[in-house]
Amino acid sequence: MIGSEASAPGGREPVGLAERLSAIDLRIADAARSAGRDASEITRIVVTKFHPASLVRELHGLGVREVGENRQQELSAKTADLTDLDDLRWHFIGQAQTNKAAAIRRSADAVHSVDRSRLADALHRAADSDDVLDVLVQVNLTDDPGRGGVAPGEARALAEHVKTLSSLRLRGVMAVAPLDEDPTPAFERLRVIADGIRSVDPAATWISAGMTGDFEIAIAAGATHLRIGSAITGPRPDRG
Repeated sequence: MIGSEASAPGGREPVGLAERLSAIDLRIADAARSAGRDASEITRIVVTKFHPASLVRELHGLGVREVGENRQQELSAKTADLTDLDDLRWHFIGQAQTNKAAAIRRSADAVHSVDRSRLADALHRAADSDDVLDVLVQVNLTDDPGRGGVAPGEARALAEHVKTLSSLRLRGVMAVAPLDEDPTPAFERLRVIADGIRSVDPAATWISAGMTGDFEIAIAAGATHLRIGSAITGPRPDRG
């Protein structure tokens, strides 16, 4: 189903986009309060993967200003369609190929998924004039090297490399919790890694962690940026 409505349980009226957004914001506020944190310090990024640009426009009308995309093609297409919404901030959160770095850089305000020096270098080479791109070091919290992210023990070295590239601004770390374990210890490991990155740059305070199924746990572990998709956008549209 595309757009602003999704079925509600128990035969109730469909839940609209505004209601889902409000419900998530209430849960974020509750989780922040439980963790002794200020909800205003937490950035909610709405991930609109596979949804049309019209949904992003609808979200903008509801006050959303931080939007995330996983694929370069979608990022480029949506930013081109929505040039009039110049206060939107676009976060690229998917795995990136070096040959698409220039296209990503043209559209993204922040890249959360820098997991190797070659990608950082490609993003730096794609800089236009004096613009500076916010980037995060993506950390692999699993034992599977095929998952995106740098190994925890290599995160600091990658952060130090990013710091040598004048067109990139090191913002912090990003990770996805493992699917086969309680996310709590994984997010705690990420918090320790984030502390190490801040020793490279004290301003690198972002911890991008937490999605629809685990964002409350991420908040308790110190996440500053949440990447929430279907709980707000509703089911992804049929691509067939």
